[in-house]
Amino acid sequence: MVDILSLKESALVYLDRSGGLQKLAEDCRPFNGSHQIEAVYRFCVIVNPSDVMEVDPVLGERVLCDPLGSTALFQCVCFLAIKTLSLIKKIHTQSQVNVILKLTHLPPFPEYTLDLCSFPCGRGPMRPVTMEGLVIAMTRVTKYTQGARFLCVNDECPCSTGFHHIRVHAPGATESATVRSDFSCTSCSSPLREDVKFRVLGDKQLVELIHVKALDALSAHQQRSLRYQSVTLFLRDELCNSMRIGRLYRVLGIPAHVHQGSDITWSVEANGVQTWEPERKAVLKTQLQTLFPCCLSITTVKPLSCCHTSAEPREVCGSFWKLSKATEGFRWRFSAIAAHRFGLDVAPPGLYNTLKLSLLLSLVQNRADAKETTYNFDLLAVTTDTLVLDRLMTYSLSLACRGVRHQASGEMFASLARDEHGAGTANIHAGSALLATGGICMLGDLGCYKKERLDAIQSVLESCTVSVFVPGKKYGEDADQLLNFPVHCSFWALTDSTEASRRCRRADCAVLGTAEMGPVPVQLADAFGLVLQCRHVGGEQALLAQTLHMLQQAVQPGKLLYPSCWEFSTQDYKELVGHARSLKAEISAGAEKIIHGYYMASRRVRTQSHGVKMSVASVKLLISLAEAHCKLCLRTQVLEEDAVIAILLCENSVTLKHGASALVIPPDAIFPCDVGNVDYYQSRDETLDELHQNILRFIYSYAPGADSYITEE
Repeated sequence: MVDILSLKESALVYLDRSGGLQKLAEDCRPFNGSHQIEAVYRFCVIVNPSDVMEVDPVLGERVLCDPLGSTALFQCVCFLAIKTLSLIKKIHTQSQVNVILKLTHLPPFPEYTLDLCSFPCGRGPMRPVTMEGLVIAMTRVTKYTQGARFLCVNDECPCSTGFHHIRVHAPGATESATVRSDFSCTSCSSPLREDVKFRVLGDKQLVELIHVKALDALSAHQQRSLRYQSVTLFLRDELCNSMRIGRLYRVLGIPAHVHQGSDITWSVEANGVQTWEPERKAVLKTQLQTLFPCCLSITTVKPLSCCHTSAEPREVCGSFWKLSKATEGFRWRFSAIAAHRFGLDVAPPGLYNTLKLSLLLSLVQNRADAKETTYNFDLLAVTTDTLVLDRLMTYSLSLACRGVRHQASGEMFASLARDEHGAGTANIHAGSALLATGGICMLGDLGCYKKERLDAIQSVLESCTVSVFVPGKKYGEDADQLLNFPVHCSFWALTDSTEASRRCRRADCAVLGTAEMGPVPVQLADAFGLVLQCRHVGGEQALLAQTLHMLQQAVQPGKLLYPSCWEFSTQDYKELVGHARSLKAEISAGAEKIIHGYYMASRRVRTQSHGVKMSVASVKLLISLAEAHCKLCLRTQVLEEDAVIAILLCENSVTLKHGASALVIPPDAIFPCDVGNVDYYQSRDETLDELHQNILRFIYSYAPGADSYITEE
C-alpha cells in the first residue's frame, strides 16, 4: 500500500514549487472580506502532470488514473495549509474545502485520447481523457448544488452542530447524489436534515459534442453507412459559456456514469476547454522538392499535438505552382485559367466561368476559425438551368473547409427541445447555418422555400444573427427569453429566373440592366452580397455543349473530355484552396484608392439616379473580393488588378438588382470574349485593361477629390 503521508508531502512540494500555495493564499482573501460563513469553499488547483511526475511518479500516476483519489490528497494538503497559515479562520473541517484539479494537459498516448467515433465509449477506466469534436447543441446555464451542510436530528449527537456532514458534488454525480433526505449520521445513525441556508450553488451547462466527420452526412462528401453518436459534456462554473454552437473544441474531461433511476448514461465532466482546428493533410514533400528546392521550409510538418491556430503557408500542388510561374507578368491570367478548368466534371470549359471564379473566391475567403463576417460573402445565382448550377455548387461545396448542404425539410437555424438529463431547461440544437460556422451553407433553389422561410433568411443575412425565442413557461423559467447566436458562414443559393412568382412581383423589372429574380423578392436579393446572372452566352451552341458533356459523362465516366496543357484534378483544387485560404493578404495603396474611389463615385451616382444607397457593407464586400482574388493568385499583396475584378463583380451585381449606372460594363465583364478563340486569354487581358481604364475615368468624373490621386491621362 502506498504511503499516503508520502503522497501528501509530494503534493505539498509540488504546490510550493509551482506557485500553487501562493495562488491558494490569493484565492482565500475574498472569503476573509465576507462575514458570511459558507458550508463549502471552492478552490481550483492547476496541475501539470509532467511536473508532478518529476516530483513523485506515484503521485503523477494517481493524478492521471485516479481523479477522485488525487483530489482527496490535494484537498487534505490545501486544508492543512489553510489552517496552518490561518488563511481562512471560518473553515473548521476538511470537508469544507472543495478542491477542483485543473489539468493543463494529458500525455499524448492512446490511453488518454478518446475518439468519438469509437464504440462503445463507456468501456475502460474512468480516467481523464482528451477528445475533439463539434458542438451541435447546448442548454442554457442553470444552477446545481456545489455543496450542502447536513445536521443530525439527534440533539445529543455532536454532529447536530458544526460542519461534520458536508456533501460536495463529484464528477458524474446527479443532484440527488448531493442533496436528498435519506442520509444517515455516521456517529449515531440518526437521519440527517439539510441546513438549507448553507447550500452553495454553482452554474451548470450541458453541451453535446459529436465527431466532426458527422458533417459528411450534411455535406456534398460521399456518405458512408456510419452512425455518429454525440457525447454529453457537463460544463460547470467558470467553464460555462466557454463553448459556442458550431465550433470545434478540444476538451479535457473525466468520463462518468450518470445514474438516472434505472438508466445509466455515459457522459463527460469537462475539466478544460480550448478551441481546436483539425490538421490538414500535407501533399507529398518530394513533389515540391523536385519542383522547387528552395521551398523546403514550407514543408515542415508539425507534431500531432499541435493544431493550426493561424494562417500559415501550406503546400499547394505542383501543377498550380507551374501555372503561377508560367503566368508571371500577365495580370489576369492565373485566376482565369483556374476558373476555366474548374468543375469540368459538371460543366464544360467556358460555361459559367464567372460563377466558377466567384465560387473559388468564396472558398478561398472562408476560414474555419472565422470570427468576423467580413471574411465571408453570400452568393445568389440567377439562372434558367438550376440543375447544372446546383451540381456545380455541390461540387464546389466539397472543397470547403466545412460545407453543409441544407435540406428544405430540415432546420436551417436552430430548434428547441427539452433537456433529457433532468435539468428541465431548453436544449438548443444547431441548424444548418450554425453547423456551417466558418464554412459554406448551401441553400439550393430558393423557389423551394415558403415566404416565412425566405423572410427568415433575409433577416439573418442582414443581421448575421439567429434569434431563438425560449418560452419560459414551457421550459421552467420565470420569463420568456430571446437568445441571439452569431452566424459566421457564407450562404450559396440559386433561383430560377423563368419561374413565375406568385409571392412577389418586381416593380422595377423595366429598369435597364435589371434581371428577373423569379420567386426571390428584391429585398432578399439585396441582402445577398453578390448576385450573378448565369446564362448561356453562346445560346443554342452552349446548350448543345452542355448536353453533349452530360451524355459523354454518362456513357464514358472518368474519361478526359477536354485535354489541355493545364490539367487539374479535384485534389489539386483542394490543395490550391487550402493553401490560398491560409495566406494573409495586405491591401496596397493603389488598390485601396481605387476601391475607395469607386465606392464614393458609385454612391454619388446611384443616389442621384436610382435613389439607391450604397452601404458600408459594399466596401467590406469589395475588400473581401479583392483579398480573395489576391490569395487565389497565390499572392499576399492586394494589387489594382484584384480591385478591378472585385469592382466588376460588384457593379454587375448592383446592376442586376437596381439597373445600370454611368459606369457601363458588359454583362459578362470578367470573361467577355469567345472561349473558342485561339487568342482567348490575350483578348481577355486587353478587354480587362480597357475596363480598368473605364473604372478610373468613372472615379475621376464622379468621386469627390479623385483628381488628387488619379490623373486625367
